[in-house]
Formats: sequence, C-alpha cells, structure tokens
Amino acid sequence: MWKERLIALAILIAASGVGWFIFSSEAQGGNFAFKLGLDLSGGTHLVYKADTSRLAPEDVRESMASLRDTIERRVNLFGVSEPIVQTERSGLLSGEAQERLIIELPGVTDTQEAIDLIGATPVLEFRLQQSISTQDLVVGEDGVAEISFDDNFGPAVLTGAHLDRANLQFGQGGSGGGLSNEPVVILDFTSEGGKIFSEFTGEHVGEIFGIFLDGQLISNPVINQKISGGSAVISGGFQPEEARELVRKLNFGALPLPIELLSSQTIGASLGAETLFKGVEAGLWGLAAVALFLLLWYRLPGLLSVVSLTVYITLMLAIFKLVPITLTAAGLAGFILSIGLAVDANILIFERMKEELLEGKWTNNAVKDGFKRAWLSIRDGNLSSIITAVILFWFGTSLVEGFALVFGIGVIISMLTAITISRTFLLALGDYENKGVAKFLFGTGLRK
Repeated sequence: MWKERLIALAILIAASGVGWFIFSSEAQGGNFAFKLGLDLSGGTHLVYKADTSRLAPEDVRESMASLRDTIERRVNLFGVSEPIVQTERSGLLSGEAQERLIIELPGVTDTQEAIDLIGATPVLEFRLQQSISTQDLVVGEDGVAEISFDDNFGPAVLTGAHLDRANLQFGQGGSGGGLSNEPVVILDFTSEGGKIFSEFTGEHVGEIFGIFLDGQLISNPVINQKISGGSAVISGGFQPEEARELVRKLNFGALPLPIELLSSQTIGASLGAETLFKGVEAGLWGLAAVALFLLLWYRLPGLLSVVSLTVYITLMLAIFKLVPITLTAAGLAGFILSIGLAVDANILIFERMKEELLEGKWTNNAVKDGFKRAWLSIRDGNLSSIITAVILFWFGTSLVEGFALVFGIGVIISMLTAITISRTFLLALGDYENKGVAKFLFGTGLRK
C-alpha cells in the first residue's frame, strides 16, 4: 500500500511539473509553443498538380518526394513559419491517379503572395538526342530542313533534382569551346547527379546532350569527352541579367517535375482563432460533463478517474509540444474523442470491480481482479481503434491524417494511463471491507 502511495505521489508531482512546463512555455512562446495548423492559425492552402507523364511508374514516388523537398527548401527561404509541404495521390477510385502537391503556409493570408513564394521555378532537364531520321526533319518556309528537337530528344537523364548549386561566370567557353565574355551558368550536381553525368557522358561521346529549361531547348552541346567533376555549363546566349535571374531561380530549387496550380484557399487569422476557441470550448464542456458523470455515478473511483484523466491530458499536451505535432481542427477532434476512450476503459474496470465487491471481496482484491478481468476487453477495444487510426493515416489525405495521428497516439496513451495510473491511485487508498462508508464510496449509481 505504501509503495502505491509513493508512486501515486510521484505521478502527481511529475504531472504538476509537466503542466507547469506546458503553460509557461506557451506563455513565453519560442520552440516549445503549440504548433497550430493552417485551419487554426490562418494562412494559405495551395494545391498543385504534378506532371508525371514522362516518368516511368517506378520513378514517380521518388520524383514526388524530390519535388516536395525542393518546394519545402524554397518556401523556407522566405521565412514562412512552420510550412507544411506534402504529396498525395488522388483519383484512385476513378482509375486516373493524379499526383498532387499540398502546400500550407501559416500566417500568409495573401493568396497571390503565397503563389509568388512558390514561384515559376524552372524545370531543368538533360536529354539525349536520338538518332536522326527523315521523319525528324521539318522543312521551313525557306526550304531548309531543320531537326524537330522536341520529338527527337529522349526522356530526361538528369533533372533539377540532381542539382546542388548554380553559379554565374563570364569568359567561359560556349558549346564550341572558345573563349568569350558571354555569361554562362555553371551547374554543380549532387554526388548522385555527378556520378550519373560522368557515366552517361562517357558512354555517349560524340552525341548531342540537350539542356531543356521549362520544356524549351536552350543549349545542345556535343559530348566531346567524358565529363567528370560533377559540373556542367549552360551557354544559351544569355544576357547578363537573364543569366543572373536563371541562377537565382535554380538556386531556389530547380523543380524535378512541372507543376500546375489547381486551387488556392485563404483562411483568415480571425477565422482560425475562432475555430481554435470553439474547439477548446467544446473540449472543456465535454470534459466537464464526463467528470460530473464519473463523480456522481462512480463516486470515489470516479474522482480518481478524473485525476487520472487530467494526467492523461497533461501527457498528451506535452507530446504535442515536444514531438512536435501540428494541431489542426481535425486533430483537436481526434484528441477529444480519445478522451472519451480513456473514460471508457475506466468504466469497464469499475464495472468489473463492482461485480467483485458484490462477491464480498475487500477493496484491494476487487481492484486487482477487476483490472485483470477488464484488461482483455480494454486491449481488444483499443487495438481495433489503433488499427483504424493506422489505416486512416496510411490512406487518408492531409485532413484525415491529422485526425488519425492524434487519435492513435491518444488511444495508446489512454490505455496506458487506465491500466497503470488509475490502478495505482485505487490501490493507494488502502484495503477496506465492502461495508459502511467504504461500501458507499466504492458503490455505483443509485446503489448504497
């Protein structure tokens, strides 16, 4: 009994310390403030469609991940607080899968500004010229046959995903190799890109390796020899200002795939604050109603259940801060729902305890046996909820993912608090025969 009382005291002290950390850190802001999603803090929501028509099916996932990382770096350059950039595949049921990029920019309420943040970042591609046939020749008005470049180049061998950095230089040679004052753009590839570039140029000496920017051929140098060192030169007859702008855009992140804006939505800060207030208000009213029911129906065990529930809420808020988890309106709903499941576990335990007490057992034995009998039902019920949360998170969109993540974590934590903290508190009360005051305090409902 003394062991349980010491543990219960330690739990209360620890929970008090965690609670102090939550409220003090929130008041001071900084790294440990709650991370609020777009729907709670206000901002801009953008949906882009990625063009993956030129990719092999097995390369789509990797290219979308690279696109997400590139856009995220670009957005971060502008100091947007806690941007969310994620990918999703839509239209699976219709058989026409569409790769999409979802961008949320908290605090940015000007839609055009948000679109400008993403910008028209160039799509950079290196494509090898295929063998020339008579079908590739286009006769112009002057009767001169020209090569149809768009139809004559193969798929991209390298893209902006392989680019590390771009630099502007003057006095370098163009495709002909001579010296000039022409501005050229020097591309430094990543280690992977440099390896691919070196191997490919070594295998295709004497062939034309076209450089495309936003689908337009800007340079078609001939591979004279294997090019090692992880660098390439773009010499497209640029004006100095054009070259500087190209370098700036490429350093912001050359996109590995073309993207097209599908929709945009602006959420005002006042609307987000109202959503947050309503969600918290609903949670407090729901918690008060649950606490009142537990106190009136389950008496002393109900009181300890409320204390255990308070510890659970404190732990969840600490997890939200420390992980951190970005809270959305859907996530807030998942959190409130998990509170109901935490209470459900306690009710199962109390009902089993009541049956043990009716058999004449003393309170400690009733608590232990009641927990033992209730455990299987608690385990199976929570396991089914966890499976549901995993499925929702795996297949759901960004809105559903927020709900599933918070709900899943809440179910796991609530199960642990129900079978450990509540049990410890009940055993810390001591062992009493089920009669008199003890019978009333451990009774339920209208039973005396």
